[in-house]
Amino acid sequence: MPAATELFRTPLVSFLYERGWRQNFIWGGFPGLEREFEMAKAYLNPTIGGTIVDASCGSGLFSRLFVKSGLYSLVVALDFSENMLKQCNEYVKQENISDERLALVRADISRLPFVSGSIDAVHAGAAIHCWPSPACAVAEISRVLHPGGVFVASTFVADVIPPAIPILGIGRPYISQVTGNNIFLSEVELEDLCKACGLVNFKFVRSGFYIMFSATKAS
Repeated sequence: MPAATELFRTPLVSFLYERGWRQNFIWGGFPGLEREFEMAKAYLNPTIGGTIVDASCGSGLFSRLFVKSGLYSLVVALDFSENMLKQCNEYVKQENISDERLALVRADISRLPFVSGSIDAVHAGAAIHCWPSPACAVAEISRVLHPGGVFVASTFVADVIPPAIPILGIGRPYISQVTGNNIFLSEVELEDLCKACGLVNFKFVRSGFYIMFSATKAS
């Protein structure tokens, strides 16, 4: 597995994720958890009442919010990291969240354990840049979504380099040397990827290095 994937499987990173790690994303333009959740809900509005997969859920930041919102009949908190899912389970217990509408699932984002066309919505917060193959992952997400299902994701984009990290401005070919195995796509590349996988009606919001976008499974 790529180093970026293995990093999130470590107990230390799983422990730190909600204890400062995720909060640091504000430097790249991320709007903060509450605002990001509200933005995601607006895109996901057509899928209310169905099943949502919170892909690469990490410690379950958004999974827990989706359950608490009561908007979905089932929330699937999915991650490849055993330690992230353990951390998610601990938070669920601490916050007395009922598991009646919550399922924790360990799976590879490129090999989702769901029947084709069985999912209403997929959410992936700050995750795509960590996936070994975004193309394989988005194709798999498209497979499990039913026609009209919605994919919503947030990530860092490659076409805007934060002033705070001028070294990244030396060029796209060298970004991987600084950022490890993370894959940062541009806004255009994200839209093209969605289209290639059968996801249409691409919409997005940008703020600096941050993007949230949505796309719908074609009918």
